[in-house]
Amino acid sequence: MIAKRVIPCLDVHAGQVTRGVQFGVAETGGLRNVGDPVELALRYNEQGADEMVFFDITATAHGRSTMVDVVERAADQCFMPLTVGGGLRSVDDMYTMLRAGADKISINSSALATPDLIRAGAEKFGSQCIVVSIDAKRAGPDRWEVFSHGGRKATGLDAVDWAKRAVSLGAGEIVLNSIDADGTKAGFDLVITRRISEAVGVPVVASGGAGKLEHMAEVLLEGRADAVLAASIFHFGEYTVGEVKQFLAGKGIAVRLA
Repeated sequence: MIAKRVIPCLDVHAGQVTRGVQFGVAETGGLRNVGDPVELALRYNEQGADEMVFFDITATAHGRSTMVDVVERAADQCFMPLTVGGGLRSVDDMYTMLRAGADKISINSSALATPDLIRAGAEKFGSQCIVVSIDAKRAGPDRWEVFSHGGRKATGLDAVDWAKRAVSLGAGEIVLNSIDADGTKAGFDLVITRRISEAVGVPVVASGGAGKLEHMAEVLLEGRADAVLAASIFHFGEYTVGEVKQFLAGKGIAVRLA
């Protein structure tokens, strides 16, 4: 049985880790400063995290050089795979982060704008390196719409259809972010997670809504996710990665215990 993964996510803004609610952005004052990304990465590495996601929410030219420094320092000191996303618009951008020490590249708005970027990245670096992140919001009784630009711009695309297309182009993993649940700590969107998990033949990482240990077990069991990604519950010390894994193991869910 393949072990389910527990993945902390670090949103990096101007070199510091921040946290918002329902995709709160810096311009609205919706972000809280959490701390130094490399210090947090080391903490989660010691706690037994299976992977780490760095997401550059600044995504400017200046922010890119800051992010390269963060990735280089983290890769030098941590022994878990690192995924990096945010503002990566070309194969050259991907290469910059992979060379800095990232193991995977996460693309979202750039993949929507230029779907062939998925294929180009997969052909150059392998599908295992290319993660497509999907920000989905409920748009009706049985429909979830894909949003771009940090959850601010509707695309008109159906989330399940886009996930299937992304995988057909070469994505080796899908990260599904529920805009409705993001930062609310009220639980994952189990329905859309299950729909996408059943529709694609690659791992699906559930993101958005983790507040209790039970939420993580639910999305792995009922949502059929392959991994859980969370931020707030780790950053503010509510749970350690180890506590999450012990709970999941107690529910009969296969995890890698330190």
